[in-house]
Amino acid sequence: MTEIKEKTKPVSPKAKVEEDLYGGEKPLPKKIADYIILVAGIALLVISLVMDGMGSESVVRGPMLIAGILVTIAGIYLFPSPKYHRAMIYVIFLFPLLFAFIITVIIPLVLGIGYSFTDWDGIRVRNFVGFDNYARMMKRPEFIWSIIVTALFVIFNVILVNLFGFLLALLCTTKIKAIGFFRASYFLPNLIGGIVLGYVWKFIFNQVLTKMLNTVTLLNASNTALMAIVIVYIWQYAGYIMLIYITGLTGVPQDCIEAAAIDGANSWQTLTKIKVPMIAPTVTICTFLTLTSSFKQFDVNLALTNGTGSVANFMGSYLTNGTEMLALNIYNTAISENNYALSQAKAVLFFILLAVISIIQVRTSNKKEVSL
Repeated sequence: MTEIKEKTKPVSPKAKVEEDLYGGEKPLPKKIADYIILVAGIALLVISLVMDGMGSESVVRGPMLIAGILVTIAGIYLFPSPKYHRAMIYVIFLFPLLFAFIITVIIPLVLGIGYSFTDWDGIRVRNFVGFDNYARMMKRPEFIWSIIVTALFVIFNVILVNLFGFLLALLCTTKIKAIGFFRASYFLPNLIGGIVLGYVWKFIFNQVLTKMLNTVTLLNASNTALMAIVIVYIWQYAGYIMLIYITGLTGVPQDCIEAAAIDGANSWQTLTKIKVPMIAPTVTICTFLTLTSSFKQFDVNLALTNGTGSVANFMGSYLTNGTEMLALNIYNTAISENNYALSQAKAVLFFILLAVISIIQVRTSNKKEVSL
């Protein structure tokens, strides 16, 4: 007599997880309660937002908004569908970051692009002007000059900050005493705010160095003032780049270095033939960070020189913004000139320029990583 065995369908890992989460199918009353919680939370949110839009001064509006957020999150967490439960948990945990990013970056970017095609005065929009703001800004000599100054500043900083950061990293990965103290000391300037840093170095350039060297201050002329900003930026940012290079250098396998020593390679050959090629991804990251940070330089430029400096006969004009970089020029256009629409058009161009250059730099560096 043959024994008939009943074949059972294997349980998938996903179904096992769902069973662990809920202990099987939820009973109907529990599902209805979960739906009620979610709908109640959304209703509280909508009512509180409507009350805010109508200008209501009710004292319950704020607590109602907070309660609506909390109840909605609870409803999402208790959502009856096992299929989407885990995805919703992920959304809950990512929501604070995504919400902040959308509110502070995505929405202002989209609105800013729209405002650049209008005559926006910071409060309201009267007319749509098309590309008039973009045409106007390209005819302004001070804006073109700020692009040139920014380009020079970026070139100097990308080279020098990475060079000094790498040299400091080499120093801080050697076997010397108190290495932790040196690492902390080199990184410390990066913790100082740019405005404070600018005023401190302004005092050094105007008071200390002029008396020590018995000469005029570096901030008087546009060319020397730009180099002064470069010096301050290197002093501030090289320690941060140093830490990234230290991480890359300490990740180089010791076996490769020992093999090179056995083969008779000296220190220079070990550095150029082994360490540098193996930290190529680190070089890409540091170059990207210094490139984007240099383009966005604002606070040190504002505190140290405020963009002042004379430039004679540039595009037929005499300029007084010899050290004004692009970010500061956009700020002055909006605040000093009270021309928000033109300032927004400059900011959109700045965003496009920075995005294109950053993408080109990353792609070029990645290709070099493959060749190395």
